[in-house]
Parts: sequence; structure tokens; C-alpha cells
Amino acid sequence: MHEGEHDERHDDGARDGAPDGAGRHADPARDAAPGAQPGAPDVRPLDGFTVGVTAARRAEELGVLLERRGAQVLHAPALRIVPLPDDAELLAATEDLIGRAPDVVIATTAIGFRGWIEAAEGWGLGEALLARLGAVELLARGPKVKGAIRAAGLTEAWSPQSESLAEVLDRLLEEGVRGRRIALQLHGEPLPGFVESLRAGGAEVVGVPVYRWMPPADIAPVDRLLDAAVGRTLDAITFTSAPAATSLLRRAEERGLRDGLLDALRRDVLPACVGPVTALPLEAHEVTTYQPERFRLGPLVQLLCRELPERVRPLTVAGRRMEIRGQAVLVDGALRPVPPAGMALLRALARRPGWVVSRADLLRALPGAGRDEHAVETAMARLRGALGAPKLIQTVVKRGYRLALDPQVGAKYGDG
Repeated sequence: MHEGEHDERHDDGARDGAPDGAGRHADPARDAAPGAQPGAPDVRPLDGFTVGVTAARRAEELGVLLERRGAQVLHAPALRIVPLPDDAELLAATEDLIGRAPDVVIATTAIGFRGWIEAAEGWGLGEALLARLGAVELLARGPKVKGAIRAAGLTEAWSPQSESLAEVLDRLLEEGVRGRRIALQLHGEPLPGFVESLRAGGAEVVGVPVYRWMPPADIAPVDRLLDAAVGRTLDAITFTSAPAATSLLRRAEERGLRDGLLDALRRDVLPACVGPVTALPLEAHEVTTYQPERFRLGPLVQLLCRELPERVRPLTVAGRRMEIRGQAVLVDGALRPVPPAGMALLRALARRPGWVVSRADLLRALPGAGRDEHAVETAMARLRGALGAPKLIQTVVKRGYRLALDPQVGAKYGDG
């Protein structure tokens, strides 16, 4: 994994290693064959589901991991990272640290650390900065940062096993920080919880801003993701940094979709966050998030492989096992892709399995169908063809349609 992506695989903050009470954590003991269907070896755990990816970095890698497990992926980078090699604030911080030595320097990302050294070299300060860093206590947040430090000819004093700033903070506070000057290489956001804890302990904290988050250059993919989420044609959205979550919420508010997005995330669209700090902007709006135990892309994908299939309620219909996924249906373990109009009808029928749903109600469920009930008949014919088992849906003459739910499941039949 490439360091410098920590904002998209770790959540740096004062307490990233601790479970978040508002979130749900995955159990790594259940990682084997997540979401596998008994008797259906060819069905992948995310077949039929659509997942939105908001990552700015490593979006392609995350997308490949999801697609290998069957998901349709909607890419929508919610932000971009802008390096600051010529930034006056970074230059001022560098000159300040060279002129007045800190006691501790914390390197949080490899890409940021390398960028800092390269920027200093461009200003003619490279040797002076390396000399200063070689004479202080240099802490590396993870192994990739250690690699960048050693590539620069330096040696870190310590690195946490958890690769989280929470452990770095605990170590510093345990040692005592009163009167100490601590330089923190920032990774695009201020890390207020971390900084405030150090300052409360009596430390002077100097931020080193190597790059910043900015809105995406092309906002169209974000708008498509928002429309899909509000329209419930999306099953999950992955978040790998808190700024990405904040950016998506901000864009939703600009379009008048914030309430619709929040309702979707609370009810129908699973919000999967790489860790508790990433989840904070969503949980501030009372959205319950889902998080893996290990803050990595792999466990994040495994989480989705478990949670999305578990959300599906199997039905026994006309002697067959049916599972309605996002944009497909499993019939006796065989995957049956269904067009959007058919999925709209099927979901309307499945809300009250076995009950009759009128053509008028089904027409209202069809997106953009107008007032002609013939559209229902056309979409229903295509749905039955897609399912490959026409008897799953029964026509009730002059009344409508219903799922042919088997009586032994204990469901009630009626007019709906």
C-alpha cells in the first residue's frame, strides 16, 4: 500500500484505534468467503450491488477490489489533493523549524514527507532541513513513512505498531509534552483533536502544511453519485477520508439534496467508512456508519462483502429462493440482472410479499412512466423474462400483481 494515502486507508486522529460507539465494526474472524451463497459458487458476494467510491487517491485500486467481488462501481472523487511546493505557509514553517529547533517532528505520510523535502530543496533549504530533522526526535506514523524517512538518509526514533496517530499521541502524553515544541506534518486537514490534546498537555505545536484538500476539478461524477444515492440506485458509498465525506455533504447542500442524501444514508444506502475519524462528518448528522476493524482498503471491501448480502431478506416464492439485490436478483442461487424499471416493480411487490399491488400503485413506482398503465404491463413482461421464472409473479385479474409467496413462510395474503 502506498503511504501518503493514509487519509484514505487510515483515519488519523486522537482516537483512531478505538471503536466508535455510533459505528459498526467488522469482525476479522468472519473474513473468510464473505457473503458467499450456499450452493452458488459462481455468485460473488457483491454481484448485483452498486457501490460509490468517493476516494481521491487509490480510487482505481479500491474500484478493482470491489469489481473483483462483483460490484458495479460508481467513481466520484469528492475532493482532490493539491501539493504546495511554492506555498508561503509551508516555506515559513520550514524556515521557522530550521531557525528554532523543535523537540519532536511527527511525519504522518510518505508522500507529504517527500514533498516537504523536495520543496525545501527547491528553496535551497534541503540540506538545512535534513540536518535539523536528523538532530531531533523524528516519529513516523507507519512503515511507508519510515521508508520515506530512511530514503532521505534519516532514521526515525520510533513508529507505532498500530500505524495510528492515536498511539503516537498516547506515547507523547505519557512521556509528557509540557514545554516541548512539536512539529506535525499535516496531511490535508488540521487534525484538531490531535493538536488540541498536545496543546492541552502544554506543548507548542507547529503545523507543517504540505498539501491541502480542494473540491474536485470535475463535479459531474459527484452529482451523478448524489442522484444515484437519493434515487436509491446505489447500495453503498465508501468514504476513505473525512474531507471526502464533508465535501459530499457540502455539494449535496448546494444542490438542495442534503436531506435526501442523509435519509438515504440512514435507511437504504450503506455508508462504509475506513475508520472512525472518517465517519465523524456523517455521524454528526446522525448517520450510523459501518467500519472495519483494520483501517485498510481490503477490510473495507470485506465489510461490504458481508454487510450488503446480509441486508437482503430471502423470500421463498413459487418454490424458489429469491434474493433481491441492488440491480439484480438471485433465483435459486443464479444471478439474474434486472433492468431498472423491473427492479422498481419488484421492490414495490416485495415491500408486502404475497399481497396484491394494484397497477396504479406499480405505475407510481415506475420512474418516469407517466399515466399509461400499459407501461406496467410492458415492464412486468420484461421483469418476468429477466427472472427466468414467470410464475414468481402472479397476475391477479382486474386487481394487479403479487409475488407468489409460498404459504409455508407464514406470510399473509390479501389485497394490499
